[in-house]
Amino acid sequence: MSSFCKFAVWAFLAAYILALFLFLVGTFGWLGQARDPLSGIFLIPLGLPWNLMIEGFPEDLWPWLGAAAPALNLVLLRWICGRTRRQG
Repeated sequence: MSSFCKFAVWAFLAAYILALFLFLVGTFGWLGQARDPLSGIFLIPLGLPWNLMIEGFPEDLWPWLGAAAPALNLVLLRWICGRTRRQG
């Protein structure tokens, strides 16, 4: 895997972990924070386009599916980087 791909994967993973942590802190009021309905706002751009397809699921699952959507992008990014290494 090229150094750019490694950087992209690690940068995306770091952004995802940070956004997920902020989501959990705001959702459950951890660390003395007030509960915030917009705590998952940083997960939205990381999970595009998959989080646009969540409306077909029960509404109770929407926050959790939105939090898991960036994981699919991370898997795809890792897969694409692996494929380009083998072809190049």
